[in-house]
Amino acid sequence: MKDAAIKRDIRRLSLAELKQIFAEWGEPAFRARQVEEWLWQKSAHSFAEMTNLSKALRRRLGEAFEIRPICTDAVQHSLDGTIKSRFRLHDGHLIESVLIPVAEDERFTACVSSQVGCSLSCAFCATGRMKRLRNLDASEIYDQVVAVNAQAEAEFGHPLTNIVYMGMGEPLLAYNSLLQSIERITSPRGLGMSPKRITVSTAGIAKMIKRLADDASKVNLALSLHAADDAKRNEIMPINEHNNLAVLMEALSYYYRHTRNRISYEYIAFQGFNDTLADAAHLARLCKRFPVRVNIIEYNPIEGVTFEKSAEDRIDRFARYLRDEGVMVTLRRSRGKDIDAACGQLANK
Repeated sequence: MKDAAIKRDIRRLSLAELKQIFAEWGEPAFRARQVEEWLWQKSAHSFAEMTNLSKALRRRLGEAFEIRPICTDAVQHSLDGTIKSRFRLHDGHLIESVLIPVAEDERFTACVSSQVGCSLSCAFCATGRMKRLRNLDASEIYDQVVAVNAQAEAEFGHPLTNIVYMGMGEPLLAYNSLLQSIERITSPRGLGMSPKRITVSTAGIAKMIKRLADDASKVNLALSLHAADDAKRNEIMPINEHNNLAVLMEALSYYYRHTRNRISYEYIAFQGFNDTLADAAHLARLCKRFPVRVNIIEYNPIEGVTFEKSAEDRIDRFARYLRDEGVMVTLRRSRGKDIDAACGQLANK
């Protein structure tokens, strides 16, 4: 235990830091690149797998460092093909990821977590009832993508096509890990996925949205909106009290001007709360400032929360109003209704 405690997580090191260590060990610089390839292209979880390194070097790496992969703790399969996974981290914490297949469109999406728990306390979210315990490391986000991609390949014979940071936690409050994980996922020296296939979802932290723009982000951005007036949004999302809609719209306009990346509004429809035509009119006004797509989402109820999903006729009427106003709208029916598919449900068990 004592030796394990002093070992460093090798995946926290940059290539430059690896090269420096290898130079101190008298190893050529290309060895560092070989290790980087094993870690981020081949997703190795042990030094023993690195077979183009000498046994002596692999032994030395194992003595100095460790790799901390996530481990599958539970898996639930829905009748609609959705797969929910609970992963255990090296320190015992639990997180979730979801594979969302839409086979007819050849669209296979991984929904990944960025934090253990969440500090934002949204009234409708199971994760919001957990305390934020820590941010995930970039490698722990990366591992979720690798694991869910393996599920997609095994179950459907198709790799992931999309990644959404919509799992447990607020990605913009795990900012460094967010950017580092995107780099590892999109880099040719990593998984090589297109950033245009990645969407970061935020509950709405204006200064971090601007920072994402300043850092020349190439990913898509989604705002978890869920109410288009401040009074209702304050009621269900406490973050809105410090990041109200006027402030958020200004930040999103800034993001769009600087990146031209796609922006969408995620809008969960709650029966009798935010699904009236008056609500639709408020939402339509928010869609006039820059190009935006609205994703209307059917609510997946969770135990102990009074919100109910809107009736289909109310959702259809809501969507029709928006389309008549020239708004691009997508209806997303709830997935995984027969399993614990809502965010935070399985980790909370």
